[in-house]
Amino acid sequence: MLNPNLDDIQLSRDEYDRYSRHLILPEVGLEGQKRLKAASVLCIGTGGLGSPLLLYLAAAGIGRIGIVDFDIVDRSNLQRQVIHGTSWVGKPKIASAKDRILEINPNCQVDLFETRLSADNALDIMRPYDIVVDGTDNFPTRYLVNDACVLLDKPNVYGSIFRFEGQATVFNYEGGPNYRDLYPEPPPPGLVPSCAEGGVLGILPGIIGVIQATETIKIILGKGTTLSGRLLLYNSLDMTFRELKLRPNPVRPVIDGLIDYEMFCGIPQAKEEEAKQQMAIPEMTVQELKALLDSGADDFVLLDVRNPNEYDIAQIPGSVLVPLPDIENGDGITKVKEVLNGHRLIAHCKMGGRSAKALAILKESGIEGTNVKGGIQAWSREVDASVPEY
Repeated sequence: MLNPNLDDIQLSRDEYDRYSRHLILPEVGLEGQKRLKAASVLCIGTGGLGSPLLLYLAAAGIGRIGIVDFDIVDRSNLQRQVIHGTSWVGKPKIASAKDRILEINPNCQVDLFETRLSADNALDIMRPYDIVVDGTDNFPTRYLVNDACVLLDKPNVYGSIFRFEGQATVFNYEGGPNYRDLYPEPPPPGLVPSCAEGGVLGILPGIIGVIQATETIKIILGKGTTLSGRLLLYNSLDMTFRELKLRPNPVRPVIDGLIDYEMFCGIPQAKEEEAKQQMAIPEMTVQELKALLDSGADDFVLLDVRNPNEYDIAQIPGSVLVPLPDIENGDGITKVKEVLNGHRLIAHCKMGGRSAKALAILKESGIEGTNVKGGIQAWSREVDASVPEY
């Protein structure tokens, strides 16, 4: 309800004190602060983007905040997900987020949806809110959020991050473009690494999340020029901002219902292909690898296909580094042949996926090998706890 009856909205003495710096802004004032109090915003995700977004929306005085998340707080989240704290490790993210929001502003109503957003529940969850903010990190959910917003005619405040770069815009607002105008088709599964695989500068989601919060508040206030029709690109290494113009595609398919977004993005097909690929490659456990290393056998080469910076963090003793990208471009295949010198091949990565992919490529070149199930992560958890997890 972006045009509420403000006569029904009253501020308490606490709220006059709390929002005094807003109230003296001519662009906000008492009317604008009442609009913020009357507004409802749904945030999908309480991760890197959702954390700063929720903190600032709560501080600004948004009256009703909904949160959708089903994950728990992990220690690796704390480098960027600033709404969570160490004491919340192992506990639900939405509970951690609500606790922090109410600490910042007890005047907020906080609705929790501890569930995975799906085609079955998205419309019911999103329907009561004025604005939806997408803080997710995967393509199926981004398409789902977009399509549900189109069907419900709700603004979709979008942000995404990877390594040192981020982007933000506003979709489906006042006749502007939606996510499918930017990405008509999803990329092939696995083409875009996750933050867990590619890494992310911890500060980056803070910047993009705050931009999303700013756009949300501007929409509620009806002030300024939003990012609708403009894709903002941010590079933190260069400290540069660029803009790309976005326009609705006049021949884009009509969105008339929600679909199976995992299938649309090729996830089940990719998993099936990966399973077939892995079935064709022999595996060994980390315990079997340890027994082999302890035996003093010297008839094998242990290949590590992670990136060099990952190798610097942790190694399994005696491993040889040949990164997967080198194997994919062909240069690494020659190196693997050189280091093997007639020995058998055992390969590992962080969790087993990249090494299975490397072995499949090597197999096409006539090099057979065995994959270490669970990779160095399993080695750290089950064999040698002194090896750091990351």
